[in-house]
Amino acid sequence: MEPLSVAYSPCPNDTFVFHALAHGLVPGAPPLDVTFADVDVTNTAAEHGEFDLVKVSYAALPWLLDKYELLPCGGALGRGCGPLLLVNDDRQDLTGATVAVPGDRTTAYLLFRLWAGERQPARVEVVPFHEIMPGVAAGRWDAGLVIHEARFTYQDHGLRSLVDLGEWWESDTGLPIPLGAILARRGKVDPVAATGWIRESVRAAWADPAASRSYVMAHAQEMDPAVQEQHIALYVNEFTAELGDEGYRAVDALLGRAAKAGFAPEVPSLRP
Repeated sequence: MEPLSVAYSPCPNDTFVFHALAHGLVPGAPPLDVTFADVDVTNTAAEHGEFDLVKVSYAALPWLLDKYELLPCGGALGRGCGPLLLVNDDRQDLTGATVAVPGDRTTAYLLFRLWAGERQPARVEVVPFHEIMPGVAAGRWDAGLVIHEARFTYQDHGLRSLVDLGEWWESDTGLPIPLGAILARRGKVDPVAATGWIRESVRAAWADPAASRSYVMAHAQEMDPAVQEQHIALYVNEFTAELGDEGYRAVDALLGRAAKAGFAPEVPSLRP
């Protein structure tokens, strides 16, 4: 079979989920040509239809659904896993602040904008994710918006969480946080078949977590195995195997609020 071009992040949850599929361990699945990239890169690449399967931010979906179909598995959605807004001082608000964010169409930035409302900072800069915590610690930016394993390591940089945007979202909506989605390119990938391949890859990872350990370790930015395990346990959950009704309601709520606030084009409900 012709290889499928696939892009996902080097983060432990993605390498854990895709290990079996990327290594030819899912019967009947095609080989993969894998590209590792931060989500801000994949969001932009997906706009141009560069990959057959791609991990993107849920916040980017309004600009991508003409070329891609949302798959009901493989992504990152859950509770207690939201982005954090970090500072290195005792400030209580963002008056006059410059904030570093990991992408202008990331779910983290959308949640930040929805939370901030009329209290938007003076300046926002899009920078590579790995630069945010060191930059805030050094005073390059007044605050930084972080995701993924930064939840477990920000205190090592002497930083403080000003707000947990996941906690804010959950308390405001009662719904889990839609972070990263898996999309299949229309006309190139059978979404039903792709859903089956990814679910089998997730099940294989859960059945034998040790099998993916070297793959996870080889690509993770945070090399502490304990942090990698925490990361996987938090971001790979029941919604990874099946979005389900609650997952789809969370996605519709996020995109509906984004459209109402004028941050994104309106899209119809994604629930099947």
